[in-house]
Amino acid sequence: MEGDDIMEARIQKWGNSDGIRIPSNILKSLNIKTNDILNIEQKDDKIIISVPKKKKISLEDRFKEYHGKNLAKEFSWDENIGREIW
Repeated sequence: MEGDDIMEARIQKWGNSDGIRIPSNILKSLNIKTNDILNIEQKDDKIIISVPKKKKISLEDRFKEYHGKNLAKEFSWDENIGREIW
């Protein structure tokens, strides 16, 4: 399906909520899998469902939040055995 293709979907009861089923060909084309998180927003009379952009987080930023045990240990490079260049 391309952006201008329109399809109808029926709202059905799902527990205490209501829901619609998204056809597998749409899910596959957007690489959406079961349990993925999607954005849902309302604009005027439209409901817009979109795939959130993945945030690129640097290694430095990942470690800023880490307060666990430091697993680094001292080690020795030992003596050169062959033609290693240090």
